[in-house]
Parts: sequence; structure tokens; C-alpha cells
Amino acid sequence: MAKAMTSRLFFFMCSLTLLVLGNGVGVEGNPDYNDALRKSLIFFQGQRSGRLPANQQVSWRSNSGLSDGSLDHVDLTGGYYDAGDNVKFNFPMAFTTTMLSWSTLEYGKRMGSQLPEARAAIRWATDYLLKCARAKPGKLYVGVGDPNADHKCWQRPEDMSTVRTVYSVSPSNPGSDVAGETAAALAAASLVFRKVDPAYSKLLLQTARKVMAFAIQYRGAYSDSLGSAVCPFYCSYSGYKDELLWGAAWLLRATNDAYYYNFLKTLGANDQPDIFSWDNKYAGAYVLLSRLALLDKNKNFEQFKQQAESFMCKILPKSPYSTTQYTQGGLMYKLPSSNLQYVTTISFLLTTYGKYMKARKQTFNCGSLFVTPNSLIGLARRQVNYILGQNPIQMSYMVGFGPNFPKRIHHRGSSLPSLSRHPQSIGCDAGFQPFFYSANPNPNILVGAVVGGPNQNDGFPDDRSDYAHSEPATYINAAIVGPLAYFAH
Repeated sequence: MAKAMTSRLFFFMCSLTLLVLGNGVGVEGNPDYNDALRKSLIFFQGQRSGRLPANQQVSWRSNSGLSDGSLDHVDLTGGYYDAGDNVKFNFPMAFTTTMLSWSTLEYGKRMGSQLPEARAAIRWATDYLLKCARAKPGKLYVGVGDPNADHKCWQRPEDMSTVRTVYSVSPSNPGSDVAGETAAALAAASLVFRKVDPAYSKLLLQTARKVMAFAIQYRGAYSDSLGSAVCPFYCSYSGYKDELLWGAAWLLRATNDAYYYNFLKTLGANDQPDIFSWDNKYAGAYVLLSRLALLDKNKNFEQFKQQAESFMCKILPKSPYSTTQYTQGGLMYKLPSSNLQYVTTISFLLTTYGKYMKARKQTFNCGSLFVTPNSLIGLARRQVNYILGQNPIQMSYMVGFGPNFPKRIHHRGSSLPSLSRHPQSIGCDAGFQPFFYSANPNPNILVGAVVGGPNQNDGFPDDRSDYAHSEPATYINAAIVGPLAYFAH
């Protein structure tokens, strides 16, 4: 009897451990997408800047950047640190916000209990972006923190001793790219909050219209206006036409105003990308606009549908038009640095376009290759599964998911002891020894963070100094939220 009781107790304790930590395995051998979805959203709490709320779940983080904006006599507190550093770059932050909003619009009904968490992640960004757009007439603030100074330090965001320089664009120093992306983010978010908070939604949309008008009227790349403050970190390599298209596409969806349709037509749809990222938005705009051609059967948007399909033909591995490499383990491989950002964004487009096709029972051809909705969705699932551990080295590239995940990520807050464990301030240089150069695992687990990922040989050294593979970023995570919600239900 005692032995039976002991066995039952052991089984109960094991079950409880699995319930709390998760073993990363769901039904039918697939990863536990629900657990991954939950963790992918928790990650954003670890990236928060500003005064943290009472319900903050990432407990090793504390308030930071509370004087942000003061150098220009404005309040620019809040928002997110982009990756493993302590800088707020609005260009990738706005893209992160747009992708979180698109994920919620497309897949919110599949998110279940995570829908409020997704909205909270969006709102943490949009509250900050509203400040940036409304603080001073004729100015759009686009970043806080000197990146060159910040990157020379290894210190917690709570201890920042570097100058919190503020950066902005204006009619005399334009930034159509960052303004177009900010407008896209605010417009997309306005749709997320339209029913649950109409007053907030209205403010978001009003601001989006004004920021988009600025982007259109004062043309220019923010890289030219701000130089080393944004380059080489987040240069606008693709120019600003893609952000004008993307911003107008989101404002068209949010307003149904013919002005934005007419503006779109002046931009055309001649660019043929094989990538989608915080810098290059063409493919995302084509898929977003193709929704009108597919779901609404609006012939005016047929050219965007054709361009979306042309993009898919460049991605599918068996397509005669493919320009995309795959590793031996099956991972899409676009660029050596932070490759998973392209895997998550492209997987989002594959899943979303496949969903549109499925709704209308559509197919298309890439030359001799016959493409069904499941051709796209199946490829996206394989990419997501690879990220979650179904790969040659059985490494989950989402921190805290599954039994084997990156332990030494390139992230200041994660790699340094928390304030509760080390109350004394850690100076600019003091974090390198003994923390940055330590072979020990990071003391704080940044749950849900998706890192840059493996190399072209499916290898991963798990080296803190190897930022190209070990650094997480908000825009990597933002794009995987949608596919995770889709596959979870």
C-alpha cells in the first residue's frame, strides 16, 4: 500500500512539474504550440522600458529609463528595448508593433487566454509611439539612447549610465521610412482596440493619419537624416517606398478611405522581394493587400495577389523560381546574422496567405509546381517546428521552451544578476568581467525569447559573444506569435 502511495505521489509530482515548466511536446509529436505562444508573449515583458506594472511576470526586471525624453523636455518613457541592448530604436519597434497587431487581427480568435496578453504587449508599444508622435508639433521622435555609447557597455537597463540622447525626424530632416512604419503600427493597433477600447482606437487612428501625412509630404530616408545614430544598426537599406506602401495599406484597411487606395496606385507593385523584415516591407504589403483580392474578390487588388504569389514562388523549396536556401535540417536560410528573424516573418506570410487561399479554395502555380494552401502552411509549420526543437541538434531556439534551449544568450539583463540579487549598481565596464565573459549560463531566463538561430550547417555554439546567433529581438518574436496561435488551435 505504501509503495502504491509512493508511486502515485511520484506520478503526481512529475505531472505537476511538467504542468509548470512544460516539456515542449504537444499532441501527435508536434511541439506544444500553446505553451510556446504563451512564452512568446511573456518575452515582451522582459524587454519593457519604463515603470513596470504590478502584474509584471518577468520578476528579475525592474524600472528603467524613467528620465527618457528629459533631454528634450518631453516624456518618452516606456516602449521596448529592441534586443540585447538598452536602446529604443523606433523603426524596428514600430515593425514589431505592426506584426503583433496583424497577428492579433488574423489569429486573435485562436489565442484563447493569451489574447489579453497580446493586447497588453501591443499597448506597451503604442502608448510609447503615441508619445513620440504627439510630444511636439512638427516632430516625430524615433529613438532614445546613444547606440554607439550603449554598445560599449555591458550593464543592466536599471543601471544605465550612458547618455539617453533623443532622436527625431522633422520636415527639414525627414524620415518617411520610420514615419510610414509608425503610421502602420498605429493604424494596425487601432483595429485591435476598435471594439475593446473605442476611445483609444480613435486616438491611434487619428495619430496614424497625421504621421502618414508627414511621411508622404516630407520624403526622405531617416538614415540620411540621423546617420550614425541609426546606422549600421537599423539603416533603411531598402529605402522608404516600401514603408509608404505598407503604411498606406494599413491605413486603407483601418479607414477604407479611397485616398490611401489612390496613393497606393501611384506607388505601383513592381518590386519583387524574396525577404520580409523590419527593413523591407514589400512582401508584407503584398500579402496584406491580396486579402482584398482573395477574400473580397476585389479585382483592383489583383496585382498585389500576383506579387504575393510571386513571393511565395521564391520561397517554396521545390519551386523553379526559388531563391531561398535551406539547411540540411530543413531551415530556411536567408542571411548569416539573426537568420531566424526572416524565418519567423516569412512563416507568418506563408501561414496567412495560406489561410486566405483556404478560405476561398484557391490554388496557384509556380511554373510546373502546383501550390495548395497546405503547401504554404506545411512549410510554415516545418519552420516553426524546427525553431521549437525539431532539428538535427534537438535545440529549441526559444528560451525556456523544451528541455534543451540557449543558456548564454547575448542579452544584458538576462546575463547580469538582478537588482534583488545584486543591489549595487553595475557600471558600464563592470559587466564584462565576470559576467559577459563567463562560460556559466545566464542567471536570468528570458522566457520565450527566440534567438538569432543556428548557422548554415544547423550548428549552434551557444556563445554569449556570438550576437549574430545568440541575440534575441522583439521583431523575431512578434512574427512567430501568429503562426503559433494558428497551429495551437
